Amino acid sequence: MKISRSLRDRLATIQLLVLDVDGVLTAGQIAYTDSGAETKVFDVKDGLGIRVAGDAGLMVALMTGRASAVIQRRARDLRISDVVQRVADKAAALRKLAAEKKIPLARVAFMGDDLNDREAMKLAGAAIAPADAVGEIRALSHLVTDLPGGRGAARQAVEAILGAQDRWEAAVDNYLSGLAERDRARGGSPRS
Repeated sequence: MKISRSLRDRLATIQLLVLDVDGVLTAGQIAYTDSGAETKVFDVKDGLGIRVAGDAGLMVALMTGRASAVIQRRARDLRISDVVQRVADKAAALRKLAAEKKIPLARVAFMGDDLNDREAMKLAGAAIAPADAVGEIRALSHLVTDLPGGRGAARQAVEAILGAQDRWEAAVDNYLSGLAERDRARGGSPRS
């Protein structure tokens, strides 16, 4: 991804990254089991990037028009406490979330992929879209990732934000040292 100086300056101020789920954290497919349960597939690279972001102090929230226990489970795994589901008006929900966090909208990044994300993306200080977002969403975005939704796009957004803040390398080091500490605490050896 090519990041201009003006985009880097914009990303350097971000305190909160709000991610849509279907089409951003997943490839946008919805699968049902024979019993009617909904399943989703998430990318581990996105997950690791989100964990690095959280450990570095970049707040991450999930916002989706759908509702699913799978989303709550993924959020728990990634230590994301702010999960807003069944949202019809994402712009209003984004305003409310930013106000609750006492973060100006100019310091919020919103990553979306389709028309129901448009108004929230227009409000955010940084609008981010995965490579396979619909054309209108890509056109209004400040940053379009090289990777598609559910296959590393969220990770690229995190890397771009923390990179613009000159915090990516330190955040990775911090995350890895935390892994090593957890392994030692369990009596194992550090992961390689």
